[in-house]
Amino acid sequence: MSNTPTLETERLILRKFTENDLEALYQIYRDPDVNRFLPWFPLQSMDEARKFFEDRYASLLYAEPQAYAYAICLKRGNRPIGYVKVDMAEPHDFGYGLRAEFWHQGIATEAGRAVTAQVKRDGLPYITATHDVNNPRSGGVMRQIGMKYQYSYEEQWQPKDLLVTFRLYQLNLDGNGSRVYQKYWNESAVHFVEEEVSAHVFPAL
Repeated sequence: MSNTPTLETERLILRKFTENDLEALYQIYRDPDVNRFLPWFPLQSMDEARKFFEDRYASLLYAEPQAYAYAICLKRGNRPIGYVKVDMAEPHDFGYGLRAEFWHQGIATEAGRAVTAQVKRDGLPYITATHDVNNPRSGGVMRQIGMKYQYSYEEQWQPKDLLVTFRLYQLNLDGNGSRVYQKYWNESAVHFVEEEVSAHVFPAL
């Protein structure tokens, strides 16, 4: 059983998903708009939701000794409306998803700041995150939690089998300001730095 400390913010409780959350999890992962830029196809049934929970959360993330894989819950009701996570393995990927009716309220940013603060306290040296260039608001969340744009690269994204240009953001938590995660740059035949991205401020979710 992993150690996943429950976190609280002004509006939110961040906690582990449980089997009691399957209906809420299904509502998060079934919406095509919510999952358009995420690395899986929208769920089609409660049976798929149960399998997704068991495969991704129970058997994978929560099987690790330490896990930062949270249900985002409003304090009123403590019911999941999204998720936020930081992977323990490199590149310590930060990611999130949120039901559409809760977009544009700063909820993803609030949750992301809380998780980032926790992994910093626990000694994680850095986090990275990527977003599709067609989803710039996701970059806004990354900027709001202190991440900096590093570079862009192309990838044939699976399982959706789409050619995507991603932007990589990074936040160094241990004071090593010069560290840049280079794996995506090195593996992609097409990689570059968008100078205008560094100067532009995108709105956040």
